[in-house]
Amino acid sequence: MTDPIKVGIIAPDFTLKDQHGKELKLNDLKGKKVVLSFHPLSFTRVCTYQTQDLEKHKSNFDRLNAIALGVSVDAHPSKHAWAKEIGVKETLLLSDFWPHGAVAKAYGIFREVEGFSERATIIIDTEGIVRWVKIYPIPERPDINEIIQELENI
Repeated sequence: MTDPIKVGIIAPDFTLKDQHGKELKLNDLKGKKVVLSFHPLSFTRVCTYQTQDLEKHKSNFDRLNAIALGVSVDAHPSKHAWAKEIGVKETLLLSDFWPHGAVAKAYGIFREVEGFSERATIIIDTEGIVRWVKIYPIPERPDINEIIQELENI
């Protein structure tokens, strides 16, 4: 893994498919705060809780002019099945499948040995500038309240 992306730089643009197969381009979200919630792999316990937290707090994200995006290296059909299984209906889950982990690599959080991203949260402001980066130990669930508090300060 290289060093994680630094606060204060322009977030690298990307286009990824969501769990419905629809393409989402980061630069199209300018004017909104963006929470990139990277999780290693779908269908795992901590990743499930992390993603369900995003869904449960959608009203907070809306209130703060923010959109939360779950991101992992899983293919979009897998993301679709997983979202259905865990009750995620409104949160977009993005597939960083091919080129494998390209977005995680661009953000400096790809784990080459394991072939997936760090568990990480990256907050981007309305102008596309990285404002907060936190890498979590793989077995640790991100603190959704801390993320919301950071959004309130941006």
